[in-house]
Amino acid sequence: MLAVREDAIVQAVNRLLSEKGFDLMTVDQVAAEVGIAKASLYKHFPSKEDLAAAAMVRVVTRAQAFLASLPPDGRPLDQLKAMVRWMLTLQLAGEMPSLPHHNSTLRTTLVNNKAYLDGLMQVSDQLGGWIEKAQADGSLNTRLPPVLVLYTLYARACDPVLEFLKAGGLHSDEEVITLVLQTCFEGLNTR
Repeated sequence: MLAVREDAIVQAVNRLLSEKGFDLMTVDQVAAEVGIAKASLYKHFPSKEDLAAAAMVRVVTRAQAFLASLPPDGRPLDQLKAMVRWMLTLQLAGEMPSLPHHNSTLRTTLVNNKAYLDGLMQVSDQLGGWIEKAQADGSLNTRLPPVLVLYTLYARACDPVLEFLKAGGLHSDEEVITLVLQTCFEGLNTR
């Protein structure tokens, strides 16, 4: 029963972080969404930062599972595109937490969360390896530092362009994803 309730809490946090972001999400909203008292919520997670960290651990765990599902012999560039497509799909579905770039208490909580850090390092190492291989085979720009490419790909997980394009109503979710992938991997220059 405890695990089921914690799962419901993390799902609510994930959705609220996606909709509102960390700064606007409140513990009261999470408790109301789950249908429990705020005091009961604090029995599971002692702070708002711990709630956000649990949502981030969930996303990293899902990312690890997604990466494990990709064909091991796939082209590195195709693997990277698949990962970005997955992140964009989660974001459009309201399942990608939106966290502030600068929040010392949240950053401290995440840095001290072993499950989050270990998962993030595993995902980053795998993506970093594909970036280096894609640069070596000429499918990614070799003038760009691999870490810049990695951060650029991670930035797609919170890209506001998706929300703007979706709100405009001119494109389906799939078209939005395709357009963002195209600008991410092919750039803005005509060829």
